[in-house]
Amino acid sequence: MTPEMHQAKAERIENSFKKCTTADVEACIEVAMLAGTHWFNFALHKMGVSPPQKDALHAQYMLDVDRYRLNVVAPDLLAAMDEVEGLRALHVRGNAPGGGTAAKRALDLLAQLRQTAKTARPPA
Repeated sequence: MTPEMHQAKAERIENSFKKCTTADVEACIEVAMLAGTHWFNFALHKMGVSPPQKDALHAQYMLDVDRYRLNVVAPDLLAAMDEVEGLRALHVRGNAPGGGTAAKRALDLLAQLRQTAKTARPPA
């Protein structure tokens, strides 16, 4: 998928969830995961880490992109996706306390992913 296709999908997902609040814990975390994955791939393609034909499905299960290389090139992106995935396990699949705080954190991480992706550039 091209970077532009990832951007369009991420923005469409984010727009679909505009009415959600942090009280909608699962929805906030899922939108961060879904849209965040598209921003993640957008950045990887823009940075030349992965070609448009190879998308990462989950940061924790990077089979197509060398995780070590990614940690060197884009540690902030990898850390953000890992954290969203962790929130998802605790608050979407599980029922850990502090859901509202987790939802806010997920949305903050999504904003970070979006910003990082939009400013991503190939290595010099």
